[in-house]
Amino acid sequence: MTGPKKLWGGRFTGAVDPLMDAFNASIHFDKRMYAADCIGSIAYAKALAKNNIISQEEGDKLVEGLQAVMEEWDQGKFVIKEGDEDIHTANERRLGELIGPLAGKLHTGRSRNDQVATDMRIWLREEASSILAHLKELIQIVVARAEKEIDVILPGYTHLQRAQPIRWSHFLLSYAWLWQSDAERLEQLIDRFNVLPLGSGALAGHVFNIDRGFLAKELGFRDYIHNSLYAVSDRDFVAEFLFWASLTMTHISRIAEDLIIYSSSEFGFVKLADAYSTGSSLMPQKKNPDSLELLRGKSGRVFGNMSGFMMTYKGIPSTYNKDLQEDKEPMFDAVDTLSGSLQITAGVLSTMTIFPEKMKSSLSSDMLATDLAEYLVRKGVPFRETHHISGAAVKMAEDRGCSISDLSVTDLQSLHASFEQDVEKVWSFETSIENRDTPGGTAKSSVLEQVKLLKSWLSSKQVK
Repeated sequence: MTGPKKLWGGRFTGAVDPLMDAFNASIHFDKRMYAADCIGSIAYAKALAKNNIISQEEGDKLVEGLQAVMEEWDQGKFVIKEGDEDIHTANERRLGELIGPLAGKLHTGRSRNDQVATDMRIWLREEASSILAHLKELIQIVVARAEKEIDVILPGYTHLQRAQPIRWSHFLLSYAWLWQSDAERLEQLIDRFNVLPLGSGALAGHVFNIDRGFLAKELGFRDYIHNSLYAVSDRDFVAEFLFWASLTMTHISRIAEDLIIYSSSEFGFVKLADAYSTGSSLMPQKKNPDSLELLRGKSGRVFGNMSGFMMTYKGIPSTYNKDLQEDKEPMFDAVDTLSGSLQITAGVLSTMTIFPEKMKSSLSSDMLATDLAEYLVRKGVPFRETHHISGAAVKMAEDRGCSISDLSVTDLQSLHASFEQDVEKVWSFETSIENRDTPGGTAKSSVLEQVKLLKSWLSSKQVK
């Protein structure tokens, strides 16, 4: 009894080990590229007819049949059968069932090597565009919140130690700018990989002089790849996307870590909405920031996808090799993880409650030690000297068991004669923040300028 014919089976007479069949098959995961495969084949059928490789009538029947195949997938009616090794095999088999032997002409001059490379670029282009939209929505949420909560102040930290007072909005916007860079990188990446491999054949080019410019235009590519060997083997776009995804998830992981700390009882700066928290199976009082912990954890998953693929990619000789079947699952998983993570992050940030009084009560006057040094700079004392004087004031307060702001003018004058009564103005967190009014600083005017710039950027990207 003979089974269905394989696309590559003509020179083989022996049976294939069933385990090898399963090991070789990719239909269980690459089926999600069904639309890209059908769209690419429709354009290819039109190009075959355009060059009179097939008749216009045959081209029309192929297009009609492929549209029917895609509709079956769309409606969940497509039935995968034994022998459907991959999405290309499955679609061509079903096309033959619908329109007969004419389906065999579709593959004229084409290889699965240039076909799959094309499918992947079409698929990733669409998915990356959706991810880009989620990223811009996240930035919009952060910008809106930053503008609304502009007057909230809290400690800024370095080394997880209280450093200087900042605006809560300044903290939020630091991540908006990271994500804006991520968005720009993704836009550049989409443009870079939006070039067409189709028409390269298995490796050496197309024998029937297919119009590759027509194919590129029909499929929305900005150009076609100008070397057939490069076209069928290039997966740099997958590697770049996986790196981009890893970096973006790292940025998500970092804000997740900040908010996990800020939501702890010891800090109490923020509280997550119930929709993004879970409880303990043992301890009724617990409200766990599981959404943030999962975001932090999934950054490792995406990085693992990248490192795993790079280990596969590094040893492949020129043109297509079956190792490249390992390119799709990490790409699919990274897309799914990024899409979900961006939406969850947006949900967390749009519903989170903040506690401004708790933030403000965590400020301490020792955080104004730099301001004390800057006070003396304004009196003409060199900063290197003022830094040591301010440090001596901190030590004096520690030795006395008091706050640095409790030191009298006389105490400070014992450290340097330039201290005067107006030094008392230093002990204002709001003044400290407002003094940092250069572009990029935490002063209100500087933060509002950041809001304005990001709003302008979002507007130029048609995010309203």
